[in-house]
Amino acid sequence: MASRALKYYYDLLSQPSRALYILLEQTKIPFEKCPVALRKFENRSSEFVQNVNRFGKLPCIIHGDFKLAESIAIFRYLSREFQLEDRWYPKEGADRARVDEYLEWQHANIRAQCAQFFIYSWITPLLGMEVNQAKVDRLRANMIECLDVFEREWLDEGRKPFVAGKELSFADVVAACEIEQPKLAGFDPRVGRPHLAAWMERVRVATNPHYDEAHKILYKFTPKEIETPKV
Repeated sequence: MASRALKYYYDLLSQPSRALYILLEQTKIPFEKCPVALRKFENRSSEFVQNVNRFGKLPCIIHGDFKLAESIAIFRYLSREFQLEDRWYPKEGADRARVDEYLEWQHANIRAQCAQFFIYSWITPLLGMEVNQAKVDRLRANMIECLDVFEREWLDEGRKPFVAGKELSFADVVAACEIEQPKLAGFDPRVGRPHLAAWMERVRVATNPHYDEAHKILYKFTPKEIETPKV
């Protein structure tokens, strides 16, 4: 295991920040917690951009004198540096390829569709800007279509317990953190999708208490009509 100090910069309202936070806690990799408040634009400060992440985004790490951005790149770096267990990122070629397949697919699908709906429906009003209902409806429809594809293709209508097969992997954590996000905007992805709902609970149970810890702030701001764990 690498001996250099690892600093992790994150905000738990960020989906990929939560995914990496869960991984770090679950794998017991020693790290320094460096929270950064997106709502205060701390990630855009000149100090942050110059000294932490030149892109001004979260999450990111500093490992010794090495700086790295982008959550999937960070995950792959950690898997090499800290020799993560196979459950997170299998060493066998075909099994690893299945995890990679999802991690590449999700950028333009689950991440894009859930995030676009959330940002426009939840963030836009907070910034004092007017929301176009027709656009909200279009973004919701795109997200719903993508969630249906996820349940059908990645969970095989419930015949696959996890995204990449029979075992939990980092792909499941990434997917679950993204699919949790629309709850803030009043949309519950589990409704009408029993296989997705059962899978989300499997991921949560398999990674607790860190899953609930990472989602505590999200649960706090989720509308009361959407059921969330008591943490």
